[in-house]
Amino acid sequence: MKFIINADDFGYSNGVNYGIIDAHNNGILTSTTCLTNMPGFNHAVSLAKIHKNLGVGIHLTLTCGKPILNGLYSLVDSNGNFRDLSHYEQKFFIDESELYNEWKAQIEKFLSTGLVPTHLDSHHHVNNLDIIKPVFLKLATEYNLPVRNNFGDTRHYPEHKMVDYFEYHPEIILNSSDIIKEKYKEYDTVEIMCHPAYIDKFLRDHSSFTLPRIEELDFLTSAHATNLFNESNGITLINYSEL
Repeated sequence: MKFIINADDFGYSNGVNYGIIDAHNNGILTSTTCLTNMPGFNHAVSLAKIHKNLGVGIHLTLTCGKPILNGLYSLVDSNGNFRDLSHYEQKFFIDESELYNEWKAQIEKFLSTGLVPTHLDSHHHVNNLDIIKPVFLKLATEYNLPVRNNFGDTRHYPEHKMVDYFEYHPEIILNSSDIIKEKYKEYDTVEIMCHPAYIDKFLRDHSSFTLPRIEELDFLTSAHATNLFNESNGITLINYSEL
């Protein structure tokens, strides 16, 4: 049984970046995905180049910060910021060509660092919205990148490389070995999503999801996690480059 333990939001802020690196160095984290438009991006890139065993993908965003491109109209508010997730929880309009160009620009910005991305996913799972999913999958095909399986049945997407099962709830890690193996016994590969971080001022002021990140960092680096998720227990930790 193979697990990818992936941290979203690399690049959000320095506190988030340091939390992710510590979860990798001192715990079971194997993978992360990077926001290219946030203040911690350059710091994240510098850390990724040092910690080469950490798989780093691209966390495409439509709901956080400002876009890479100028002159957009359907993706932003009157201040030029991406709209909140709540905007996409009801009927909405986007220009699909704008979305394609903006997300392509985010990918190209990541590639310009010299890092090789392991996979694609998205902030707040907006890639799974009906109007957005085709753009996301088109870019994954163009760049030949695996994608996060927040779609469900992989048989509907045979041309895309992804894990067999995606786990939204990182607290599963706190369960016993028997419970975890029973839960995922039908799958060869599983991704567990998490959001470890240290809380800095930028994260505190801009995110509604803060304190749980410290809890996640704690259990990702706990003796329980490191004793459970290892080869001697029949579990192999990988990142997306090893699919």
